[in-house]
Amino acid sequence: MKKYFKYKAFYLLMAAGLFTVSCTSEFDKINSEYTPGLGDEQLNADFGQLVASMKLMQRGLVHYNLGVYQLQQNLNADMFSGYFSTSNPFNGNNFNSTYFMMDNWNERIMITQLEDILNKKDVFKAVMEKTYPGYNFDKSLAIMDIIKVVASLKVSDVHGPVIYSRFNKPNSDGSTDFDSQADAYHYFIADLTKAIATLQNTSVAVEDKAVMKSADVFYGGDQIKWVKFANSLKFRIAMRMRYAAPADSKKYAEEALASPAGLIESNIDNALINYGTPSPIGGVIYDWGDCRSGAPLLAYLNGFKDPRISAYAFKATDPAVAGQYIGIRQGIDLKGDKTFYVNYSVPLADAAGGAYFAPGNQNGKGKIFTAAETWFLKAEAALFGYAGAGDAKSNYETGVRISMEEWGKSADYGTYIADDTSMEQPYIDPKNTVNNVPAGNPMLSTITIKWNETDNPERKLERIMTQKWLALYPDGSEAWAEQRRTGYPILFKNILNSSQGSIDTDKMIRRIPIPTKYRNNNPIGYQKAAATLNGPDNGGTKLWWDKK
Repeated sequence: MKKYFKYKAFYLLMAAGLFTVSCTSEFDKINSEYTPGLGDEQLNADFGQLVASMKLMQRGLVHYNLGVYQLQQNLNADMFSGYFSTSNPFNGNNFNSTYFMMDNWNERIMITQLEDILNKKDVFKAVMEKTYPGYNFDKSLAIMDIIKVVASLKVSDVHGPVIYSRFNKPNSDGSTDFDSQADAYHYFIADLTKAIATLQNTSVAVEDKAVMKSADVFYGGDQIKWVKFANSLKFRIAMRMRYAAPADSKKYAEEALASPAGLIESNIDNALINYGTPSPIGGVIYDWGDCRSGAPLLAYLNGFKDPRISAYAFKATDPAVAGQYIGIRQGIDLKGDKTFYVNYSVPLADAAGGAYFAPGNQNGKGKIFTAAETWFLKAEAALFGYAGAGDAKSNYETGVRISMEEWGKSADYGTYIADDTSMEQPYIDPKNTVNNVPAGNPMLSTITIKWNETDNPERKLERIMTQKWLALYPDGSEAWAEQRRTGYPILFKNILNSSQGSIDTDKMIRRIPIPTKYRNNNPIGYQKAAATLNGPDNGGTKLWWDKK
């Protein structure tokens, strides 16, 4: 991890006399439209301000800057999800992985949401209204609202309370209110529903279409695909509420299932950020050597004889495990030396439609929502009787098949889905046997792949969620949220716990505390937010939806 965070770059909003702070030292390289010195005519040509803003908002969801991404997601959710780990003993091996919460790291999660995404939307709405009076930017703003929901959902699923509906709306005492997670989830649903309606409106200005085509790094201005994306997000959020608000979950999920907007059900509609540059996680892995495959991920893939393993990781080169697919267990003694485990399996994400990240890949992608997720959401909804969800078995099998297609492994689907004996592989670490998870250990799952109609609902849910987790890779943010919500897949627990008792090793980390920056700069708002939690503001307190 590089030390570079001073966030001093500014981009000029000359037409409105407004500015906002950039959060990357590489701003000029990535977004030359805003290089200082450009005049009004250049900034406004072809709606340049809105185009640049929308691109940055989208690419900030999984941040394009290596160091920002590392703090935004890789050194928290990516590790906690079981997908990734690190060989780097940061801070003397007292860091997030060992449950020592790195406050100055974790503040980056909320900085990205508030400063890089929500603020851009509000500022540019004002700029567009002033600079381009009479033009209809409703659909572009609807897309920005979808992006806002994605960003704010990520923050809420980490911290719980989130600044959303009251953003840029301070109280008379100068404080800003957080939304409780329960309230935020309902705001997310309402904003997605509104965005869907706006994007389905057939009367749209030519200028608005031109802006979306130029600015859209997901779909190149395809409004139909954005509508499916928004409706699929609504479905995701509805299912996340299932244990906390079952009636609302059913209502909103059934709305999404019945909507003419449709859902992302084919890989051609996948919501992927096209960076136009190497993937940020690729840089953290291949340039810095700070990220390696997680032990649970490869234990499941090895045990299941899963063909996706060669698309998800490289074989280890360490002499102790050479030729094996083996990850690093989270929360262990890294022996004070980054090189001790650095040659265990190196992550890869080599999808059929182009690598999300791979060595030398110059056009990386960020995964936000793919078709396999929809089918596993439908499988869970069907399992619990949601109208319009279809059949759980059929949805589950389709989810597996679509994931195999995403990763270029379609030819292996038939053999894989019929396997009713393979289970997660024990984890053996020859460099430190304390880390072993041998056969019979309760941290090893006994779930198999083939659907079994005679299983009870809980075992069926484990099967659905385990395959969903494998399919969500490499999106650690979503994977960690779903693992906490359902308890699946079963993951390895920490060996080291530096939380001083605030996090139960057996229950594992449940959330990340609101960072000091947001406690100190908004103390009244913070106190109100903390009061909405189910306990103290620490990593052991469950989120609102974490009710199972």
